[in-house]
Amino acid sequence: MIDIQQLRHYVKAMDRTRKSLALLPALAAFLALALISSMAWAGTVADINPNNPGETLDIKSLLVKGKTTVIDFTSPFCPPCVRLAPLMAKLAKKRPDLAIKKVDINRKGVNGIDWRSPLAQQYQIRQVPYFMIFNPQGQPVAQGRGATETVAGWLKDAGLMK
Repeated sequence: MIDIQQLRHYVKAMDRTRKSLALLPALAAFLALALISSMAWAGTVADINPNNPGETLDIKSLLVKGKTTVIDFTSPFCPPCVRLAPLMAKLAKKRPDLAIKKVDINRKGVNGIDWRSPLAQQYQIRQVPYFMIFNPQGQPVAQGRGATETVAGWLKDAGLMK
């Protein structure tokens, strides 16, 4: 025979279960949204230094294990860089094996390409766009002209450039 205390305990437990089950659809929707949004970030170009452009940074901290990482040094005052930006975004979508990181060499308030920025000096950048490519294990593969030729080849292979 069940006494009143056991019955109350059973009812409370069932009520808690019912309330937690009511949250399941909301939890499922939240998880689905999180999955969709994480997939939306896949294949994008990461803008690395929007808050402190032109300042020094550690390139090794930008590398993505398991992916070929392309560091794209750029300037908003570089017409080829501006034309190349949407192509790099399309390349990132077509090549999920690439992690493309856009790095602005210009300090805030400097008009024109900022060759004297701490970042440009740190990596001895004398031309933009300037690329550095690292293999999935994080070792440097190419930089400068060789990296530019590699990126141009990828753009051609993807049908984004003639």
